[in-house]
Amino acid sequence: MDYLPPRPARTLRRRRAARPALVASVLALGLGLAGCSAGGPAAPSASPSASASAAAEPAQVANLDGVSVEGRFGESPTVKFAPFTVAETQSKVLIEGSGPEVTADMAVTVHYQGLNGRTGQVFDASYANGKPTSFKLNGVIPGFSKGLVGKKQGSRVLIAMPGKDGYDSSGGIAQAGIQVGDTLVFVVDIVSVPLSGPSGDKVTQPSGQPTVSGALNDPRISIPAGAAPSQLVVQPLIKGTGDKVATDSTVVVNYRGWLWDGSKQIADTYAAKMVNGQQVPAAPESGPLSDLIKGWQTALKGQPVGSRILIVVPPSQAYPDGSPDQGIPAGATLVYVVDILQVY
Repeated sequence: MDYLPPRPARTLRRRRAARPALVASVLALGLGLAGCSAGGPAAPSASPSASASAAAEPAQVANLDGVSVEGRFGESPTVKFAPFTVAETQSKVLIEGSGPEVTADMAVTVHYQGLNGRTGQVFDASYANGKPTSFKLNGVIPGFSKGLVGKKQGSRVLIAMPGKDGYDSSGGIAQAGIQVGDTLVFVVDIVSVPLSGPSGDKVTQPSGQPTVSGALNDPRISIPAGAAPSQLVVQPLIKGTGDKVATDSTVVVNYRGWLWDGSKQIADTYAAKMVNGQQVPAAPESGPLSDLIKGWQTALKGQPVGSRILIVVPPSQAYPDGSPDQGIPAGATLVYVVDILQVY
């Protein structure tokens, strides 16, 4: 996350958000991601298929027809299969959702169960905790991303991946009972993906505030004449209906920012940008709420996903000494339009 407004450098104190069980205990171990839990992965436990088939030699299969999955979306599944391997990552939609599709660079919120294709043992799951887990697909093992990209929110997906898309490059994960060459089997319920834009009821603004016009994906600002407000202004423009931002949330947002004086644009995620001589496509950005400027922390906390928020931030809650690399002079009041697309 390179552009989301960070705290001023002189007060910056980065804190890594706690990793969910899947990332901390299993997926992250194969990638060396930060924030791993001290306890490591859940102890392997036998699935209904394990006792009958653990001694059998895994056979390579061309499809997942031999894997039986019972249970409803959002509930812990019962998975049965004879030991098997796959040469390439395969996926199968068991329950078809109707929501937006998963893309490779987004964060997803899922419930999941992971099993070893060689032994039938469950090595990790989220259902017992009663809470789904969230992570960025480009930050986990390749097979997980390959299996979910293109699938829809609300779907239950069966994934089988060979060791090369799992943990072979890490030498397996001994504490999870995963050896080099093991095929991994996941049942994944896609609980939520980021919205493509704000969604909800429009809110009437009081007079005297900056006004926003333009298309939803191209907000424009009109700043009124007169002195900038000395206090933080937080004005919902569209009121969403999703989960609310909490103190410990990571937020996924689109936003555009301007200086109050002169209306110069200083930040933007709606359009492609040049970074170090290379064009970076337009894309939402994400970051822990606790890492953002104080004005954003106060403004976004408690706001529901789907909301569009107008924020006018006085210098004391943004960059009192300025931020030259963002084109922000000392003492500048900033104006932002922020679309909250996801929290996790």
